[in-house]
Amino acid sequence: MPTEPEHRPAVIVPPETLARIAAAGRVADRNGSFPAEGIQAVQDAGLLQATVARRYGGPGGGLDQMVQIISQIGRADPSVALIVTMTLANHLAQADRSHWPEDYYRQIVAEGRSRPILLNAARVEPDLGSPARGGLPQTRARRTATGWAISGTKRFVTGSEGLTHFLVWATTDESPARVGTFIVPAETPGITIIHNWDSLGMRATSSHDVSFDNVAVPLGQVLDLVEAGKGHQDNLGHAVLTLALTSIYLGAGEAAAEAFARFAHDRVPANLGRPIAETERIQTAAGEIDLLVGSARTFLFDALAHHRHDPLHLMRARLIVGRQLHAAAGLAVKTLGNPGLAAELGLERNFRDLQAVLVHAPQEDTVLTILGRSALTRFREAQETPPLRQAV
Repeated sequence: MPTEPEHRPAVIVPPETLARIAAAGRVADRNGSFPAEGIQAVQDAGLLQATVARRYGGPGGGLDQMVQIISQIGRADPSVALIVTMTLANHLAQADRSHWPEDYYRQIVAEGRSRPILLNAARVEPDLGSPARGGLPQTRARRTATGWAISGTKRFVTGSEGLTHFLVWATTDESPARVGTFIVPAETPGITIIHNWDSLGMRATSSHDVSFDNVAVPLGQVLDLVEAGKGHQDNLGHAVLTLALTSIYLGAGEAAAEAFARFAHDRVPANLGRPIAETERIQTAAGEIDLLVGSARTFLFDALAHHRHDPLHLMRARLIVGRQLHAAAGLAVKTLGNPGLAAELGLERNFRDLQAVLVHAPQEDTVLTILGRSALTRFREAQETPPLRQAV
C-alpha cells in the first residue's frame, strides 16, 4: 500500500485557501502592498489562532503544526507566511510561558475569533541593528503617572501596516535601567509607519520602519521586564523557532521546483519536437534541484523531530537548508534562462523571495561564529581531558 513520503506533513491548509492566497499574493508582490486578502484567507480558514493554547479556548497546536501551516502557505505566498508566523509564534510562546497579562491576552484571543489579530515584535533599530548581535535598544520607556511612554524608531517591522499589536523592545529610564517588551495596540496615538520597505524579495511583508513618539502604554502591559544586563537576545534559545521560520522558504523552494517542472513539460521547441523535460540536460538539472530541495525538507523536519533540544544541531540544519534552497532556485533560473526570469512563470518571484532565506536574525555569519566557537571549545576540551586507561 502506498505511504506518504518521509517527513511529508499532512495537508492542513485547505487547497481553496492556498489558491486564494496565491492569487492575491501575485498582486501584492507586484505592488509591494500589505497582503490583506491573503491574511484574511488565513483568518477565514481558522488558522491564525492555530497555536492558541486550549486553556484560552484555542486548538492548542504546537510547533509541528505551525511548521506545517507556514510551509504550506509559503508555497502560495511567503510574505503572508512570514506575517502569519510572527503571530503563531507569539501565541506559541504564551502557551508555553504564560508571560502576557492574563486578562489582556484573553481579550486579544476573543477579538481574534472575528477579525485578524496580528502580533509582531519591533526590535531592530537604525543604530543598534539586529539584537542578535548584542546591545540594548535605544528606544526608551519613560515612566509616567499611569504607566509608560514609549519613544524610538524600529526597523524591518514585518506586517507593520496590518499589525494590531506592536511588541516594542525598549529600555526603561529607571536607575538601574530595565529592558522589556511593551504591548502597544496599533491604534494608540503617536505611532507613525515610515513607508520605506522596497526590497528585492518578500515585497509584500510590509516590513517598514515604525516610529513611536511618547506612545502611552499602561503599567502592566509589558512582557519580560528584566535588568538591562539580562536582556540580551538568546540566539541558542531561539534556534528552534529560527529553523521553524525557515520552513516558509522550504515552501518557496518547492514552488520553484514545481514551476521548473511545469515549464519543462509545457515547453516544446519546434526544432526539438518534444518537451524539453525529455532532454538529458533538463533531467540532470531537475535531479539536482530535487536533491537540494528534497534533502532540505528532510534535514529540516528531521532536526525538528529528533534534535529539538540541541540548538547547535538546529543552527547547522538551518544553514544547510537555507543554502540548499537558495542554490536550487538559482539553478532553476540559470537552467531556463530568460523564461526563468519572466514573471509569467512565477519562478522569478520564488528566486527573489529566496534571497531572504538567511537574512533573518541571527544572520549567517553570527551562526557560523557560534558554531565555530563551539567546535574549537570541544577540540580544546578533548585535548585537555586525559585518555581513559585501559584495564590490564
